[in-house]
Amino acid sequence: MRRPVLPGLSLFWRTFFLLAVLLAGGVFAWVQTLRALEFEPRAVQAAQQTAGLVNLSRAALSQADGINRVTLVKTIEARSAIRVRLREPGDRWAPYEIDRFTRRVGQELRSALGPDAVVASSVNDQPGLWVGFSIESDRYWLQAEATHAGPLQRDTWFVWIGIALLATLLGSVGIASLINRPLRQLSFAASRIRDGDLDSRLDENTLTSEIREVNRGFNRMARELARVEEDRAVMLAGISHDLRTPLARLRLETEMSVYDEDAKANMALDIDQLDAIIDKFMDYARPGDTVLRQVPVAQLIEREMALFRDPSQVRISSRVADDLLVMADDTELGRVFGNLFENARRYGRGTYTGVADVTITTQNTGPWVIVSVRDQGPGVAPEKLSQLTTPFFRGDAARTAATGAGLGLAIVDKSMHRMGGNLELANAPDGGLVAHLRLRRVD
Repeated sequence: MRRPVLPGLSLFWRTFFLLAVLLAGGVFAWVQTLRALEFEPRAVQAAQQTAGLVNLSRAALSQADGINRVTLVKTIEARSAIRVRLREPGDRWAPYEIDRFTRRVGQELRSALGPDAVVASSVNDQPGLWVGFSIESDRYWLQAEATHAGPLQRDTWFVWIGIALLATLLGSVGIASLINRPLRQLSFAASRIRDGDLDSRLDENTLTSEIREVNRGFNRMARELARVEEDRAVMLAGISHDLRTPLARLRLETEMSVYDEDAKANMALDIDQLDAIIDKFMDYARPGDTVLRQVPVAQLIEREMALFRDPSQVRISSRVADDLLVMADDTELGRVFGNLFENARRYGRGTYTGVADVTITTQNTGPWVIVSVRDQGPGVAPEKLSQLTTPFFRGDAARTAATGAGLGLAIVDKSMHRMGGNLELANAPDGGLVAHLRLRRVD
């Protein structure tokens, strides 16, 4: 399987990193090319300048007699940056040609001055570019500044490369931002659509044709979703009247026309079940607008527990602290616990007792709180856990003995996402199903 490039990084940082590597490679190649192109001309230029100084000094000294040469040497040293002195037999000198650049300079100097020219990097421990030449039987040293005959210094290269790399990083940030800006806008608009804001629109007049087409397609999709949402709202408004009115008439006719008490009770039970199924459908299809505020969890659980008063069917014990506050929607969170309690009452009864024992505990994890709702029932096959929140899906026969719409856990999952949390279902180690509700805690 092919692995993605730079896993775990956002698109901006992937783009930035790849651009930075590309541009840094270009800078490195540019530096190497510049060094190669700069090496030969600089070596030749340095050698020619030094050879010109030597030839000039040689010509001047050749025109003077032995007495005037001493005066001329002192005059040259006083009025210029070069120095000419007699070459003594006991002079100590160090070779100049130690690397590729200096060897090239020495080669050029000997080519210009003759094969007997001597090039040294120091004479009698005095550093510089020293060139030995002869005038008749007299031998001389000419000292020039070594900086004039050297390659670019390392500090200079570091400054150039540092400026180039800084420009590379800034350019990479700018290019990556320009590339990712439309995608960031698309991601933000998509998140608003997901949160129920169907009025989100993108710019359809952008200069990039591909982005312009994507934005137009997104806007068309948003308009279609808004139209579907409007149709759904109209449909939901009519369901209550169109279905519950006949159910109310059936209940009335049952009470007035059926004389068998058992048949009457069973028919009333069926009507109540139909009414409950309609409620489930309405809950699942309800729009996703929620207003998060501080909700006291313990009091809300007590309120929902009060609706399940029959101890022969379900017993609920809560270990939630009285001061625990979470950011949630009071109605949505109440619907969550109500569906979980109803799910436990129907499918989580103990094998021997026939009663659903439900325990509620909490655990703090950073800015979140995990509220765990556990029953003592037979649990669910592990391979079916991930499917329990699918609408109309039911688990094994042990958890489907009661009738229902198959939407309870789907409603819980949807409500948790509306409130910015999530639901996780698992089997308890010693039996039973556990629903972990992850909610943002208020400190």
